Amino acid sequence: MLIKEATPNLTKTELAHLGSGEVAYVRRIRYDEVTNCFPDAPEIDPRSDLWALFAADGTPILLTDNRSSTFFKAAEDELRTVSLH
Repeated sequence: MLIKEATPNLTKTELAHLGSGEVAYVRRIRYDEVTNCFPDAPEIDPRSDLWALFAADGTPILLTDNRSSTFFKAAEDELRTVSLH
């Protein structure tokens, strides 16, 4: 029987920097989250279907009402995207 050596756990800081500058995630964002994530966002219709692009560490990059725009922005910034549900 072969026993595999355990790998060390990542620290919160190491985990937060995984994918930094390389990976971003796309997710639907609720109207009530906008001011927390995008404090400089203009007035938005609360009925809008909103999408956001975030850096791997959670830094907000783009807020839009067009999901495709998040992928265009990610490609422009040379980021690989993942979707969160």
